[in-house]
Amino acid sequence: MSDAAQPSAAEVRAAAEAVKAALDRHLDAVERRSGEDDPAVYAAFNELAAAAEVYDELLYDAYDEVTPFEIPGDDTLPPYAGPEEPSALSVLIRRDYAVAEPQRLLSQARRVAELDGGTDSDNGGAGGAAAVGDSVQTAIGVLFGEYEPDEIASRHKEFGLEEGDSTLWVAAGDELAEPGEWLATPFDQPDPHQVVCRFDVSTVFDEELDDDDEDDEVDVADEVEEADEEDLEVLGPGN
Repeated sequence: MSDAAQPSAAEVRAAAEAVKAALDRHLDAVERRSGEDDPAVYAAFNELAAAAEVYDELLYDAYDEVTPFEIPGDDTLPPYAGPEEPSALSVLIRRDYAVAEPQRLLSQARRVAELDGGTDSDNGGAGGAAAVGDSVQTAIGVLFGEYEPDEIASRHKEFGLEEGDSTLWVAAGDELAEPGEWLATPFDQPDPHQVVCRFDVSTVFDEELDDDDEDDEVDVADEVEEADEEDLEVLGPGN
């Protein structure tokens, strides 16, 4: 970043003052909390996190320094504020895949297309496979048109796919949407206060577990090394 683009000392100082004010508001909300899931505490927490993030960025840009604060990601849900007895549910699912083996994907799609076109006496079923050709885009459409998403999820390796992150959100509502009401924009961000529960799958969780295991292994190794040193002290060269 050039010197001209760097934030001024006054901007950094203002950001620091904003953090102090956010700290005061957060503490005040905590002291006045009305229950475990008080929305005022949640709002004050988010304001404090946002202010700290701005200050951290400006401090780094201006002085190449960082704060000891770890800014949490927005991966938690706010307190539930939906109906106590929901009469409708919306299930939002996202699964990411990498096309790891395009040729396997194409082969599977051609096989499906041949089976679907097998009753065509004019081409003996070859027309379906020819329609797929070498188009990965067409192959994806054929496979997802043939199989349910859950089956693709359980058999993704057969289709040359590699799993990425996935998430499932269950949101409550007072009534079912009208037919066709949301089809044009089905994936608009849902109201997080209406989400009853969510289930996330990601390799990042595995990495965190691996890090914990490595820390445990280091601790065990240190304990063994310390025990060996103690044994040497007890036995001594004279023993």
